[in-house]
Amino acid sequence: MTIQPDIEQSIEAKIKAAFNPLSFRLVNESGKHKGHAGDDGTGQTHFRLEIVSAAFAGKTRVESQRMVYGLLDEEFKRGLHALALKLSAP
Repeated sequence: MTIQPDIEQSIEAKIKAAFNPLSFRLVNESGKHKGHAGDDGTGQTHFRLEIVSAAFAGKTRVESQRMVYGLLDEEFKRGLHALALKLSAP
């Protein structure tokens, strides 16, 4: 049986590897949503993510968001419910 990293660790590792961010901030806001839709009791369901990366240069807001959401598809399947994004290029 393979033990998977928690969602927060997985998000951080994937984002840093894929986007080589100049600035990275990941805030777990799951506690604010306890008992709300999407809360599965793990404390790993709601996050705020801020990234500054050259990977977003020339991309629209929607294109940048799709890049992140696509990268984190597995985390959404594992219980990530909400991800607030603030993405920008340097």
